[in-house]
Amino acid sequence: MKEQLRRGAVLTALGLTGAVLFAPVVTAAPLEEAVLTASGAEAVPGSYLVVYKSGVQADATALATRYQGRLGRSFSSVIQGFSVRGLSEQQARRLAADPAVDYVEQDAVVRLQDTQTDPIWNLDRIDQRELPLDKKYTYDNTASNVTAYVIDTGIRKSHSEFEGRASYGYDFVDNDSDASDCQGHGTHVAGTVAGKTYGVAKKAKIVALRVLGCDGTGSFEGIISAIDWVTANGVKPAVVNMSLGGNGSNTTMENAVRKSITAGFTYALAGGNSGQDACQFTPARTPEAITVGAVDQAGKRSVWNSSASSNFGTCLDIWAPGTAIRSASYSSDTGSTEMGGTSMASPGVAGAAALYLGANPSATPKQVRDALVANATKNLLTDIKTGSPNLFLYTGSGGQNPNPPDPPAGKLTAATSPVSQTIGAGQFGSTTVAVQGGAGTVRLSATGGPQGAMYFFQPTTISAAGSSQLSVFTGFAAAGTYPIKITATDGVNSATTTFTLTVR
Repeated sequence: MKEQLRRGAVLTALGLTGAVLFAPVVTAAPLEEAVLTASGAEAVPGSYLVVYKSGVQADATALATRYQGRLGRSFSSVIQGFSVRGLSEQQARRLAADPAVDYVEQDAVVRLQDTQTDPIWNLDRIDQRELPLDKKYTYDNTASNVTAYVIDTGIRKSHSEFEGRASYGYDFVDNDSDASDCQGHGTHVAGTVAGKTYGVAKKAKIVALRVLGCDGTGSFEGIISAIDWVTANGVKPAVVNMSLGGNGSNTTMENAVRKSITAGFTYALAGGNSGQDACQFTPARTPEAITVGAVDQAGKRSVWNSSASSNFGTCLDIWAPGTAIRSASYSSDTGSTEMGGTSMASPGVAGAAALYLGANPSATPKQVRDALVANATKNLLTDIKTGSPNLFLYTGSGGQNPNPPDPPAGKLTAATSPVSQTIGAGQFGSTTVAVQGGAGTVRLSATGGPQGAMYFFQPTTISAAGSSQLSVFTGFAAAGTYPIKITATDGVNSATTTFTLTVR
């Protein structure tokens, strides 16, 4: 798209030169490129995420200054780029057209995924298939060789639950090394992952990355910075828990999670508390991670109040306890409190992933996810909505569960998540295209959609059992519903799937 715009600009300039005898010289307007935005997301005004083209090395400070912005943070491990602040929408579009830049994406607000509520049943529940509870939690290892990275509000590392195993990574809110907790959410989450009383993996080491402030909010910029930090500095085997999220999609953050997973870090993500399709929320929609829904003591999808219940749908991988979960409190070194939310379900799964890595330290993130899914209790849950997997977290066989085999080579399948989306005119639509099977490199292409639509796959080629983010720019297409056909081919086999985009 950029190349076409630049070529058009050259032709216009030549036309003006040829007409100089007949009209005054006209100065060509600066080039502009569309900026990625997520439908429904709460934008951070003036803040943008900038990703370089592949192979480009640029001076981030100079590039930000050139377009009248100021440098926020630089990223180098999971993405190559930076954040910039103080830009108008027009300045952001001009930055997006810079030859060094692949794309620019609007930063947005991210929030906690918990709902406060008034013996610790969740541990009792996940080590047995059926009710009633047996008043025991049995585990075959403590994950003492595993590090759990908690990207959240920080932690109270002096809490007795952590037995000296907790430490600070970095505080991306205050930009210092003190990631202490002034909100409580992160301490509670860390206790569920690895507390001595409330934790699933009772001896795992804990490292806190603070990205959410005392009010429980933050931005994609801070979260990407934390993912970048973990990927550059993390010690494996490791799990990463992110009990947070925002509306819509964020290509930059989702790609950062993917790169970190590729680097060997297993991610557990909260599915969200809006009572909606988890595919409409980020980072929950990232297919390579383990995305978790919440259920109550009766095995029913968690409902905390009239406006808060667990998200559902095909983007979930598994369900775990998320109602009335007791864990460590940030108010004292010995206190505890109850919370509810997919924020509380996700760290239970992160702890289970740590147990698996405790017994299988060389396992890949995909093997960890597949093992937890294969070991889950099936067809037990109720009110989980159409499309959701009926799989409840089970740790009874701990790290001894064998990894299920990969799909046979040669049978190529493709699927989109979400399968449909509604956007406004001039906005980008997006979906994740996941393929299974096949042999070698898989290439992706898209056809259909409104006239003049442009398609961007990131990455453009993937391996079998991989995924790519498809962004669709509709221009100013007329309102309507447009099916988009996506084709995956490895040169021998091919598969198709559909993404339906509605322009309102």
